[in-house]
Amino acid sequence: MNSRQATQDLVTFFETLSPDSLGQLHTVYEAQARFKDPFNEVQGLPEIERIFRHMYVALGQPHFVITGQVVDGDQAFLTWEFRFRFKRFDTHTLQTVRGASHVVFNGQGLVTLHRDYWDAAEELYEKLPVLGGFMRWLKKRANSV
Repeated sequence: MNSRQATQDLVTFFETLSPDSLGQLHTVYEAQARFKDPFNEVQGLPEIERIFRHMYVALGQPHFVITGQVVDGDQAFLTWEFRFRFKRFDTHTLQTVRGASHVVFNGQGLVTLHRDYWDAAEELYEKLPVLGGFMRWLKKRANSV
């Protein structure tokens, strides 16, 4: 399978991701794939599935919107918005985290490496009630130095 088709399959998978479809991770990830984001670094389908299952437990209505993609050889770079609602704190406001993913495919078009890049301080911590105020204050203070 070529990387353009593998990328499109991955985009479709993430944009339609649900708790029920998590059992289909093997259709886009190879068995020993590695996944890394600002909070996790794991290897293997069971661990990757655990991370995504936790997302549905911890957050309300989480979903991904892929906003861009670049494919080069056996790898791709995706930009995305992750939209959700907090289950605690402000449960009504739709939150958005913007980030990017670097993915590498094997010869069968399955992901062997998935690394997410996003700024946890700006995209998440600043949105939390008490911690957010402190993070915004630190940011303002750092910018005035």
